[in-house]
Amino acid sequence: MSTTLLHAGFLPLLDSVLLVLAKELGFAENEGLALQLTRETSWANIRDRSALGHFDVAQMLAPMPIAASLGLTPIATKMIAPVVLGLGNNAITVSAALWEQMQREGAVTDLEAGPAGTALAKVVASGGKKLRFGVVHQTSSHNYELRYWLAASGIVPDRHVEIVVLPPPLLPEALGAGGLDGYCVGEPWNSVGVAQHGAHIVTTKSKIWEWSPDKVMGMRADWAERNPETVAGLIRAIYRAGEWCQQRENRLAAAEIMARPAYLDLPVDIVARALTGEIDAGDAVFTLPDFYIPHDGAANFPWKSQALWYFEQMARWGEVAVSADSAHLAAESFRPDLYRAALAPMGIALPEVDYKREGDRAEGYALDGVAMGPNRFFDGGVFEARVG
Repeated sequence: MSTTLLHAGFLPLLDSVLLVLAKELGFAENEGLALQLTRETSWANIRDRSALGHFDVAQMLAPMPIAASLGLTPIATKMIAPVVLGLGNNAITVSAALWEQMQREGAVTDLEAGPAGTALAKVVASGGKKLRFGVVHQTSSHNYELRYWLAASGIVPDRHVEIVVLPPPLLPEALGAGGLDGYCVGEPWNSVGVAQHGAHIVTTKSKIWEWSPDKVMGMRADWAERNPETVAGLIRAIYRAGEWCQQRENRLAAAEIMARPAYLDLPVDIVARALTGEIDAGDAVFTLPDFYIPHDGAANFPWKSQALWYFEQMARWGEVAVSADSAHLAAESFRPDLYRAALAPMGIALPEVDYKREGDRAEGYALDGVAMGPNRFFDGGVFEARVG
């Protein structure tokens, strides 16, 4: 089998794990792919270097290919996401000072999004300085989840709370220095804030929107069209990595790989928190099996309906005008057709539809023979959209 060199960009985040495992455990090699991984410092660099062709593929924020295809990026380039890198992995973390204020307003350490938001709203209403929260990128799931949580809690983003952008590894340090009151980021940077800066995790992505996507494997659409077999091989490698990582007995081994200097360069016990679901909120440890889901519940399937949820958030916050054409572009950024085609030779059950409702399932259920997880929004919202 000939080998194809594949240049891939990633950020030091736990949910680059499937890309890393595809390389380190030989899943990519088995598909004839030689993965050359480059650790980047910011999502802006990932976005721009992908658009310029420096990277063939890259770990991307789930909304990033959508934004690029809609022309919302400096280098407007049509991009696609044919595979998702797992579900969950985000959390919202606040400073020790803000947590004390929230406690005085009734907050308790239970990680539930509703009560935490209610307490924060009372802090905001009591006056004082305008709070500042950090996110990793404007068109990020972090930004839209934070805004969704704030708005549903009665807090108007931008008016009541300032939201600024910083690269993930800088958020804990900025909070520790007093430049931020809180942030929304993927692991391990919530746990780093807790361990090194006395921060407190108040809620998680899995509590705001259950079993929801965060990162994808993104690439230029024109590159994907020229390299269909390479794309299919990468999808299969990511799928196999997800299968392996989903096994509880493999989680610590995955943490040890991710802790290496080339990837997260952090103590294994910090890295392992998200992978094992043992989340230290700051004054209590919680077992959250669904904090990060690498494979179960069609975790790697790129749902067009979820792309449209992100598109709706972009429209909600004034980043894009709603039209049939723009909605179509957003939906076409996620490519379940390529996912199905790549995995067809494996004979596994896959969803036969591209769209599903979000927010209407409190328990797991079956869809086209695939075991799915719950999908509730913390405020009881339901989202259903389709194009064409």
